[in-house]
Amino acid sequence: MKKLTMILAAASVALTSVAAPKATEPAGNVLKLNASKVGAEIQPTMYGIFFEDINFGADGGLYAELVKNRSFEFPQHLLGWQTFGGVELRNDGPFERNPHYVRLTSAGHDHKHSGLENEGFVGIGVKKGEKYRFSVWARVPDGGEARLKVVLADKRTHGRSQDLASAKIKVIGSEWKKYTAELTPDATEAHAVLRVFLRKPDTTAVDLEHLSLFPVDTWKGHENGMRKDLAQKLYDLHPGVFRFPGGCIVEGTDLDTRYQWKNTVGPVENRPTNENRWHYTFTHHFFPDYFQSNGLGFYEYFLLSEEIGAEPLPVLNVGLSCQYQNDKPEAHVPVDSLQPYIQDALDLIEFANGDTTTTWGAMRAQMGHPAPFNLKVMGIGNEQWGPEYVERLEPFLKVLRAKHPEVKIIGSSGPDSEGDKFDYLWPEMTRLKADLVDEHFYRPKEWFLSQGARYDNYDRKGPKVFAGEYACHIKDANWNHFEAALMEAAFMTGLERNADVVHMATYAPLFAHVDAWQWRPDMIWFDNLRSMPTSSYYVQQLYAMNPGTNVLQLTMNGKPVTGAADQNGLFASAALDKASGQYIVKIANTSAEPQPVTIDFTRLRKDEYITGLKAFTFSSPDMMAENTLDNPDALKPVETDELVLNPRATSYDAVLAPQSFVVWRFTLTKKG
Repeated sequence: MKKLTMILAAASVALTSVAAPKATEPAGNVLKLNASKVGAEIQPTMYGIFFEDINFGADGGLYAELVKNRSFEFPQHLLGWQTFGGVELRNDGPFERNPHYVRLTSAGHDHKHSGLENEGFVGIGVKKGEKYRFSVWARVPDGGEARLKVVLADKRTHGRSQDLASAKIKVIGSEWKKYTAELTPDATEAHAVLRVFLRKPDTTAVDLEHLSLFPVDTWKGHENGMRKDLAQKLYDLHPGVFRFPGGCIVEGTDLDTRYQWKNTVGPVENRPTNENRWHYTFTHHFFPDYFQSNGLGFYEYFLLSEEIGAEPLPVLNVGLSCQYQNDKPEAHVPVDSLQPYIQDALDLIEFANGDTTTTWGAMRAQMGHPAPFNLKVMGIGNEQWGPEYVERLEPFLKVLRAKHPEVKIIGSSGPDSEGDKFDYLWPEMTRLKADLVDEHFYRPKEWFLSQGARYDNYDRKGPKVFAGEYACHIKDANWNHFEAALMEAAFMTGLERNADVVHMATYAPLFAHVDAWQWRPDMIWFDNLRSMPTSSYYVQQLYAMNPGTNVLQLTMNGKPVTGAADQNGLFASAALDKASGQYIVKIANTSAEPQPVTIDFTRLRKDEYITGLKAFTFSSPDMMAENTLDNPDALKPVETDELVLNPRATSYDAVLAPQSFVVWRFTLTKKG
């Protein structure tokens, strides 16, 4: 058996295999890849992303709006604003679902001004030389003319405030109109403020509603758009599916605050504000000013899904509020009163897929997308459990199956990866013939190490699995350390190996603001100006960019490579990519020792041999190492290409670095 040599370089670790022809079987770990037995199809949706507005992931994050409480609709209507001079809050504005606005009048002194100052989301981040679009709906009540000055300022804790950019707006007439101005800061500032002044002559009142500030350079240039660096990182993941609008916010703290998709479409200035489920859930990071503007709504979610190449996966409320917080029956919708909730599901399908002659299809077209979004799957209920969930899901399924059999429905297995709730719900989901079942697991590393064979014995004829929320949580170190990512990489080999059962998987949560988070770990961290991928991000990216189309059989000691006691901490899967003809092998070495590995290709076609490979290696000498905003590239995979000169190679040898993850893409060629 001929041997090949490869140097695995990652971080500061470099281990080299020894290449030499041997007459006997090699020492170490021999993984046999059956090249002729093409197995289950790996779904294009296999590796995706899950978005929830937690950790200021929407307003203050992915959604590029820089003004907090832009329509004065927080319960404390001026929260996020400072006022000076003559400012009056009124509630008979032009937008039915956002009636509040402010009236600026004379400050009553020649050297004083009336106006507003907005603090943004932990400040307003602006960059030198970039353009920002300010907009406001305004009128002069008496029909005259008023002039405004709009300022981006560097608000110092001590010393004099410095203007970074300013613009002037002339408001004319008593009709509400939208006015815009462009601001270009002359310096970069992560914690600026926005100020709007009534300028002389200040004897005239002016009314202001829906004050907004966006970067001009948003993702794809959309006016009501996404923050470009954050959306780009989603695109770079190559996700197959995009789940939205979240988990627990779908349920709400109560039914009144549940997420309602119909409140998130149409003109942004008339989308009502909603309480965010996470604003006071955790006392360690308490944000009573955390609300949802709904500017990032279902139209924007569908559009973003399309633009990043992912299948949209919306989740709707099933008639239950958060069961953690509401254990009394009256907190939920009675089963015989579910019709409005079911209608919401039907209308959503029409909004996503309907002809433009339909009510909701026409709204989608009016918003700028006449073509359907091609919705294929949706979740009903988030992390629900018990008979109260099953009895509400059943009527949804009955109606949706009858009217839209083309749309697959995802049910829940509860909040846990095992236990009473889980054991009760799976048979019920099978009985109801749910298409997929959503499993969640935020678990310690020991759990991830024990789950390599989790799906090996699942019912192949029952519902498929959606691993909808998961992340490894290292005790006393719940940040995004390399060790957690390695555990996730090991676990994911079992997802891929069981692709006939597992059709979707999404890490969670997706985003977190370093100055305003409630939950960790998370996949992408950011502040007002910067963002950085974590080790978990890179693991997800490696899987999503190298999924293959079909599972291949890969065994060690005659068994799947699941980290068993005799497998030296190795977890592995293999796949064929029919498009390129390449064979893809993923291996996680979770042991603290270097592991010699041989990939032995068996049952190759006649005269077919390995001629090259591309390797992606991800490793760190320090398991507690992590990327930071100041050093975002501290940990990232290393990519290398290997040219195989041996004309008769049918196996490949390498030494895996301790606690590392590798992806190998083998090219095989038939020799004449």
